[in-house]
Amino acid sequence: MNKIDNNSSPSAPVVASPHVLFPLPYAENALEPVITAKTMSFHFGKHHKGYVDNLNKLIAGTEYADLTLEKIITSTAGKPEKTAIFNNAAQTWNHTFYWNSLTPRGGGEPPAALKQKIEASFGSVDACKKELASTALSQFGSGWAWLVLASGVLKVVKTANADIPMTMGFTPILTIDVWEHAYYLDYQNRRADYANAVLDKLINWEFALQNVS
Repeated sequence: MNKIDNNSSPSAPVVASPHVLFPLPYAENALEPVITAKTMSFHFGKHHKGYVDNLNKLIAGTEYADLTLEKIITSTAGKPEKTAIFNNAAQTWNHTFYWNSLTPRGGGEPPAALKQKIEASFGSVDACKKELASTALSQFGSGWAWLVLASGVLKVVKTANADIPMTMGFTPILTIDVWEHAYYLDYQNRRADYANAVLDKLINWEFALQNVS
């Protein structure tokens, strides 16, 4: 399940604009100490909100005004004249997906069905986590590290800026935000520490299983 709308939780129906900032699935301090409430306040309340607000301004009165978030993304991807709309729509979607990729007391062992698929693709859960962490570290500048489903096989990919796997034909399963605003207040330039802490303590394997199913 990767049809996420920014109006509500990922399990809700996808609806069109005006797009709103949905509530976080947990309290701002729920991910501490890995991600502090201060980081969450800026990241969610300023950055994510900014993308939603900008998107609504950009699509008002246009052919995109009544489209779902996913339809806006797929309709504007690869069109230079629509870059601003794509960036804000994709970042709205990416952030919603990222919040749901995390959960308090996350990490640990994936559910059996997901673990089996991970082992079939990577050999072990640890190998999958290491590839996600190294991909997060190797993304030059702003972007995302993703666990995706491609032709029935799990793989790890990275995207720059607002780019999103669904425009490449992949199904997003999990993501780690590696824009600096996601971690700099807590980790400064230690992106690897941030990525490893997320994978060890916050990653939401149950959400991943939903997306694989």
